[in-house]
Amino acid sequence: MKLLVTGGLGFIGSNFIIQTLKNHPDISIINIDDELHGSNHNNLEEIKNSKNYSFVKGNITNQNLMEKLISNCDTIVNFAAESFVDRSISNAKPFLDSNIYGIFTILEILKKYKKKLVHISTDEVYGDIVDGAHKETDLLKPSNPYSATKASADMLITAWGRTFNVPYIIVRPSNNYGEGQYAEKLIPKACKYLKLGRKIPLHENGEPRRTWLHALDTATAVIKIIESGVVNEIYNIGGNYEDKNINVIKKIIKLYNGDDDLASYVDFDHSRPGQDVRYSIDDSKLRSLGWKPVADFDKELEEIVGFNRNNFIW
Repeated sequence: MKLLVTGGLGFIGSNFIIQTLKNHPDISIINIDDELHGSNHNNLEEIKNSKNYSFVKGNITNQNLMEKLISNCDTIVNFAAESFVDRSISNAKPFLDSNIYGIFTILEILKKYKKKLVHISTDEVYGDIVDGAHKETDLLKPSNPYSATKASADMLITAWGRTFNVPYIIVRPSNNYGEGQYAEKLIPKACKYLKLGRKIPLHENGEPRRTWLHALDTATAVIKIIESGVVNEIYNIGGNYEDKNINVIKKIIKLYNGDDDLASYVDFDHSRPGQDVRYSIDDSKLRSLGWKPVADFDKELEEIVGFNRNNFIW
């Protein structure tokens, strides 16, 4: 099988590529990435010389390039996206360009070639939920420009699937974490501010709740779905640790500095417009395929904080 992976220099995409090539020698991967702010070749250092891996610099909105690559693969796994809520609030246009027009470009090509598209969406397309958990059939109610563009992409994909018979899979993972994540995300951002001796900016007093999913668990979930052969389905990918952001920050400070004096390390004078109070998804549909998350959040967090203390590069 030959996979075309888009955005494979990013955090989640690179974890997927590494896990796939390690465990599936019969799979080859072409990685297209435009080497933008979240891209990092160091993420793929261990497999860069693999005979089953090749890299192409390019943007998914480049129709001629994408058609050439799609015509020479079996399945497209789309990780390419603008993905940070705060930046989408400041300037939504790059999110429309990548997350909507990029998918449109791919779908128009797939009308001709009918290769399967595996699209990485997000649990944020459902909006927040105070109690319970969202199922794949729930109404999409995105709260910010980022999640709105991801929800738009999901709807384009299902529409092209029905109207033009483009085969697809959509996956909606929880909040990802792990080593090598770009510094705008909560865990590496907190480590960055601690390293710089600055207070960590925290929205809404850290009250919003998130479910944490390790990027390696995301990778194994996507691989499991591809191997299952299912088509025209949507799968939630849930993590196994839910907590308030303030509690996660407390853990990071304790690991980094040995104490948890929040007043010394956290700046609470921040608020995000349209802030979601809690995300939660029901992933029983995916678990019926034989997958479940295995990462231990506290153990992984200890390793991540140590990694960022010694190897911070952004």
